[in-house]
Amino acid sequence: MIASDLDGTLLRNDGTLSPRTLRALRTAEGAGAEIVIVTARPPRFVDRLAEATGLVGTAVCSNGALVYDIATRTVVSSRVLPLTTAQRVATALGAAVPEVGFALETGNQVLYEPAYRLRLSEDVGAELPVPTLADLWLTEAPVTKLLVWSDRLDADTLLAAARQGAGDEVQLTHSGGRGLLEISAPGVTKAGTLSMLCAGRGIDAAEVIAFGDMPNDLSVLGWAGTGYAMANAHPAVLAAVPTHTLSNEEDGVAEVIERLFAGAERTGSAVA
Repeated sequence: MIASDLDGTLLRNDGTLSPRTLRALRTAEGAGAEIVIVTARPPRFVDRLAEATGLVGTAVCSNGALVYDIATRTVVSSRVLPLTTAQRVATALGAAVPEVGFALETGNQVLYEPAYRLRLSEDVGAELPVPTLADLWLTEAPVTKLLVWSDRLDADTLLAAARQGAGDEVQLTHSGGRGLLEISAPGVTKAGTLSMLCAGRGIDAAEVIAFGDMPNDLSVLGWAGTGYAMANAHPAVLAAVPTHTLSNEEDGVAEVIERLFAGAERTGSAVA
């Protein structure tokens, strides 16, 4: 299995999948490898990528909260964040870190209160404002992530502050978004969900090659038999992961796959 993050890893900085990388992925699939996307992104983003590239298969979305079948656009399994937990954590963080804003990711939409002023061009049409912070907790939609945003603190500083205020009640991480913290249900990680997926397929961790660039990828890069940090990765990832590849702009994922599956495209044979 090849398990890859998207932004900053499989995708170039403009959000596209290069022809070289797409060709490498198809070579690996043709040789018998399964490709699994492991991303902080919600299913709607994966849908757009699939439409543009023809990718199918499985995606672990929202930092492990969802397992998504790309071909049928179906959520196979989910581990949601209880709304009461999200509210308690937001209250604690709001007291510990003033002037932050909050939003709820549902997989289909982002519900945000007035202090959450982060807007993403790729989420136009999916972002839904609510009048007040109190209204945020009235949603009946299942919540995959609580998003915390600050326009003055970087993501690392925000993460450190949240760890003091949130304790062990939730899973805290970030994926490089400017001043953006991502909070999931306790125990929800990319690696945890990927390991369950692999167990159901009879795949050992030793048979998994993983790629990533941000702190939310560390669990997968440490769990997989071989984990590659991108050359453009966060300093903490580069320090923690001994094996590196080229940057996302240099098609680092493709470079590794091409070496691993050299000759497979010519022969059509499986690679052990």
